[in-house]
Amino acid sequence: MINTVLLDLDGTLLQFSQDAFLAAYLPLLRDVLGGLGLDADMATEAVWAGTRAMALNDGGRLNTERFWDVFSARMGLVGDQLKRVEDACDCFYSNEFNAVKSVLAPNEISARLVRALAAKGYGVVLATNPLFPLCAVESRLSWAGLDARDFILVTHYGNSSFCKPNPGYFNEIFGKIGRAPEQCLMAGNSPSEDMAAGPLGAETFLVTDCLENEAGLDISAFRRGTLAELEAHLMSLPDTV
Repeated sequence: MINTVLLDLDGTLLQFSQDAFLAAYLPLLRDVLGGLGLDADMATEAVWAGTRAMALNDGGRLNTERFWDVFSARMGLVGDQLKRVEDACDCFYSNEFNAVKSVLAPNEISARLVRALAAKGYGVVLATNPLFPLCAVESRLSWAGLDARDFILVTHYGNSSFCKPNPGYFNEIFGKIGRAPEQCLMAGNSPSEDMAAGPLGAETFLVTDCLENEAGLDISAFRRGTLAELEAHLMSLPDTV
């Protein structure tokens, strides 16, 4: 019986396209990096290199360690120099980053859905790909009228050692929350990343409002629908309290 729902964030609870997000986000990040006296082009490439290192993480170290090891090596930063960049990025994600909210489509479902699931007795996990620090996730949650306290677990680069679609990402979640995959439903907008929970035994639901399927995967076998249809499906499940 399902008693836990894992929800993706970008493109699912927050409805926007990745292209629009990156177009709004990257210039702001470049300004922060350049303002620190770094070569903005080199630093941006170092960010992408660190992101690739997280995406390929094999569980040996936390994503945050993978990212900053690669970034610091690319930029030649050590000690206090690196700490200054980390602190500046955390400050950015808690402040200027919030301007990216402008790319969102109006959405009243997400906050209502998360809180309704909790009221029905379900554990709710924010299963966002852990490529950002917690402060960046908290900022994005606030755009949907949500808070990290609305979830029993929020994945971010400081508490995760895998990324989607690695099965280790989902198994890490199942272990932390003490649930078997068969007790969980994963909902997200990517057939390659979010639906990867299915082969492990979890139920899945592909959210199609902002579908990300660049590889053109066949999605006909997935339970799927809009965020509104996901809400209807989840609200039809029996209460667990």
